[in-house]
Amino acid sequence: MSSGGFRIAPSILSADFARLGEEVENVIAAGADIVHFDVMDNHYVPNLTIGPLVCEAIRPRTRAPIDVHLMVRPVDALVPMFAKAGADIISFHPEASEHVDRTLALIRDHGCKAGLALNPATPLQHLDHVMGRLDLILVMSVNPGFGGQGFIPEALAKIAQVRRRIDCHAAESGRDIWLEVDGGIKAGNIRAVAEAGGDTFVAGSAIFGARGADGSYREILADLRNAMEPARRAA
Repeated sequence: MSSGGFRIAPSILSADFARLGEEVENVIAAGADIVHFDVMDNHYVPNLTIGPLVCEAIRPRTRAPIDVHLMVRPVDALVPMFAKAGADIISFHPEASEHVDRTLALIRDHGCKAGLALNPATPLQHLDHVMGRLDLILVMSVNPGFGGQGFIPEALAKIAQVRRRIDCHAAESGRDIWLEVDGGIKAGNIRAVAEAGGDTFVAGSAIFGARGADGSYREILADLRNAMEPARRAA
């Protein structure tokens, strides 16, 4: 975990797939905390990306947590496959599960941290009865399906609402839940997202499309951390 409780999770959806293992090693060496792994099925979302075999292939290339975001329907059959492939965290969308509580239990039974992903239009009521099973809540600040989209400003209010729920749950249970935000994150808005309550930031094109003059990602990762520094100091 990075200092201040903030984590940066580059989405490899925007990486160079011809040398994906090297990309993962380089971005973690440059200071990233987590590898974010977007799985799309061309059913739940209109795109088709990568599966468990790719996760298994990159697992030996890093000791950083692999955070698998399942944008698929149905979801339960893929959970054991990604757990076996080396995932550390698996999140899914409530609309994609026949029984949200059972899917969360399935993820945790396979030794992974469990997350629930909320689209911009997904109501927060989906969290009402499952907070005790959650390790992560993922707030989407774009509509899922494609990388490179612009941040939806209205997501800030939703992030703040989720943060209040997490804080209330922590006060009652002593358990911490990460609040991850995914979609259009860049140096120009990451401070506002952190101030709203986010602590884990997914960025794809903002990182992998901004390799520095030295060929590394250190500069862009430093820019992201510097941009959210005022929020860290205020936390």
